[in-house]
Amino acid sequence: MLRKTIFEKGQIVSLALVVFDWDGTLMDSTGAITRSIQAAASDLGLLVPDRRQASWVIGLGLRDSLRHAVPDLPEHAVAAFVERYRYHYQHFEPALCAFDGVIEMLDRLHSKGARLAIATGKSRMGLDRALQQAGWRDYFLATRTADQGQPKPHPWMLLDLMTALGVEPSQTLMVGDTTHDLDMAAAAGTRAVAVSYGAHSAEDLARCHPEAIFTDTPSLAQWLDSQVAA
Repeated sequence: MLRKTIFEKGQIVSLALVVFDWDGTLMDSTGAITRSIQAAASDLGLLVPDRRQASWVIGLGLRDSLRHAVPDLPEHAVAAFVERYRYHYQHFEPALCAFDGVIEMLDRLHSKGARLAIATGKSRMGLDRALQQAGWRDYFLATRTADQGQPKPHPWMLLDLMTALGVEPSQTLMVGDTTHDLDMAAAAGTRAVAVSYGAHSAEDLARCHPEAIFTDTPSLAQWLDSQVAA
C-alpha cells in the first residue's frame, strides 16, 4: 500500500492509489492509433484528419472521438469506420511496446506494495487483449474502460475505481498524457500528474495545472518512487 504522506491544506493525506492511463502513458501506441484513424478515414473517402486532430481524441470514448477526428463521418458509416480502424490498428498492435522504463517502474511500484489501477479510453476487449500481450495483469488491482461506463473526461472511471477499492479522492493520483485524463481527475477531485511524451503537448497539459509534467518515464518513476514508502 502507498503510505507516503503529503500536506494538503494543512492536513496529512496518505496516497493510497495510483491510476495510470494506458495509450501514450504506459504503452507507446499514440502513433499507431493516429495512423489507424487516418487510414480508416481514407478507406471511407472521408477528409483525413491531420496528426494533431487525430491524436487529440486519444483517450476519449468512441462517439466523442469520431465527432472530433472525422466530423464528416455520417451516422450510417460509423460501424464501417470502426471496422476499418480496428483492421489497421490490429496490424500495428503486435509491434507496440512499452515506453522505455515503464516495466522497471511498474516492477518497482509493485515490489513496494503500491496499489495500481488503469483508467483508459480503450474498450474492455482491447484492454484485456493488451494486458494479456504485455503480461501485466498482476500489476493492477482493478481496471476501467470507456465502454464500461462514462468515458473521459467524465469522472466515472476514477469514481468507480475509488469506490471499489475504498479510496478517497485525496488519496488517489491519476497519471496520464492527455488533457482528458487531467480533466477527469479534476472532475473526480483527485491528484494528477502528466507525461508530455504521449498524445498532448506540454503546453496543452500545463493549462490543466497538474502537479507535475514529466518528459520521460524514468523521471516519472523517480518521482513516484519518492511518493511510495517501502
